[in-house]
Amino acid sequence: MKTGLSVVAAGAVAALLLAASNAAAFTASAPSVAPANRSDVIRVAVQPQGQVKPQFQRRLVRLSTNEAPGTIIIDTNNKYLYLVEGNNRARRYGIGVGREGFGWSGVVKVGRKAEWPGWTPPPEMRIREAKKGHKLPAYQEGGEDNPLGARAMYLYRNGNDTAFRIHGTNQPWSIGLNMSSGCIRMMNKDVTDLYDRVPIGTKVIVVGPGNKQGEVSYQDRGVDVLRTMFGG
Repeated sequence: MKTGLSVVAAGAVAALLLAASNAAAFTASAPSVAPANRSDVIRVAVQPQGQVKPQFQRRLVRLSTNEAPGTIIIDTNNKYLYLVEGNNRARRYGIGVGREGFGWSGVVKVGRKAEWPGWTPPPEMRIREAKKGHKLPAYQEGGEDNPLGARAMYLYRNGNDTAFRIHGTNQPWSIGLNMSSGCIRMMNKDVTDLYDRVPIGTKVIVVGPGNKQGEVSYQDRGVDVLRTMFGG
């Protein structure tokens, strides 16, 4: 009996270790509401276009970093968001990031949070999309059709809104891709989980083009097998 249990446990560990191989190790430096004025962009957004790749599912991982517990590290190159938990532990979420020309880096804070947020497209976005034949609404109420998804965390610098957000999406197939206008998008189930874990004032380090985040060191050592199996 003990032998049988050992085989089962070994198989489970092997499967988790296989999943862990998808995580790259690296060090970086330096409720529902009716939709309002649905646009072409929003209509496209609700069409299913594939599934999220397994490596971008939420995971408990081993993360070596000198950043304090509670810090969010966003690796826009590998499409991961880490919530640092201390003792070489973190929660890793798959994300979608800015397309070419819309990437950015820096150190910001969560300045505001909202559930099922409304969406006010910036004027430059409305002009840009109008040139493509997409008429965006001046404002859209929160709900399942809303591009900001179930939750939003508004990123501030020096007390000012940067216009960038960590938010959900009604385009879950976009996780792992570069296609936003600079905001960090997550699956609704993941952004809800993160939203409940981080308070206003949380430090957010965005590692991306320009290295404006300054020096930050972190190394993803893959799935935390024991914690994934037994919790803790």
